[in-house]
Amino acid sequence: MPEQSLPSLNLKRQNGVLWVSIDVPPVNLMTAQLMLDLDAVAASAENDPDLHVIVVQSANPEFFLAHGDLSFVDDPATYAALPVAEGTLVGTGPMMRLHERWRCLPQTTIAKVAGLARGGGAELASSLDLRFAALETAAFGQFEALIGIVPGAGATAHLPRLVGRARALEIVLTGGLVDAATAERWGWVNRALPAAELDEYVEWVALAIASLPDGVRAAAIEAIDAADGTLEDALRAENRLLGETFTPASGELARAALAAGVHTREVELNLEKVLRANLIRHAQ
Repeated sequence: MPEQSLPSLNLKRQNGVLWVSIDVPPVNLMTAQLMLDLDAVAASAENDPDLHVIVVQSANPEFFLAHGDLSFVDDPATYAALPVAEGTLVGTGPMMRLHERWRCLPQTTIAKVAGLARGGGAELASSLDLRFAALETAAFGQFEALIGIVPGAGATAHLPRLVGRARALEIVLTGGLVDAATAERWGWVNRALPAAELDEYVEWVALAIASLPDGVRAAAIEAIDAADGTLEDALRAENRLLGETFTPASGELARAALAAGVHTREVELNLEKVLRANLIRHAQ
């Protein structure tokens, strides 16, 4: 995974987490260069076993990603021919392919949204695993109907799964902005936090996930994704994955928890703190 900056991205890697900052002044349009750069990051991440979490954020506090570059309308053939995620979801457009490549990454992907995310920007966020937003300043929207088209980079597929059919229709057909508090209530984002708390909380989430014991993160994702099938299949998948993650290492963590006082009132009142401290000690 490259750690240097790309033309439209600033990259920083630390403790199994890659921080990807979009930097396309003045408003972070989804340009051809940005798509190529995001595709390069995804290509590098796909086979990087030491990378566990990727956080996508913005260098511009006002805009996460404004939307796609509308000047593509003057040269649609060049846009359609962009060499982006060419082996992904063949037969679709480059931005949809890009977002699908990111959705399928083995890492846990997080959108940290401090500003506006419209059109392709909102669709990129919706394609990632987790979304966190600044309560006072973030907002999301799919404005495409206002220029006579429907979304084309994943919104109509992802939104019904995130917010339900009726709310997805409201978002797409009105073209209006959805503030962060409403997006949280509807399920479009995991949490809307005060802007002053957003950086610290997302860093905590990213590092907490990245520090999980080997195999746990991937097994949890597989088990949760199995819920898209039948209930019986999902339960069987969970049972199988529990067995696969029940290793000597997990046994050591359980015994360490017992030694630290699990099952006592004092520890049970602060269980998560004690377990996380045990996890950190055993990782050292």
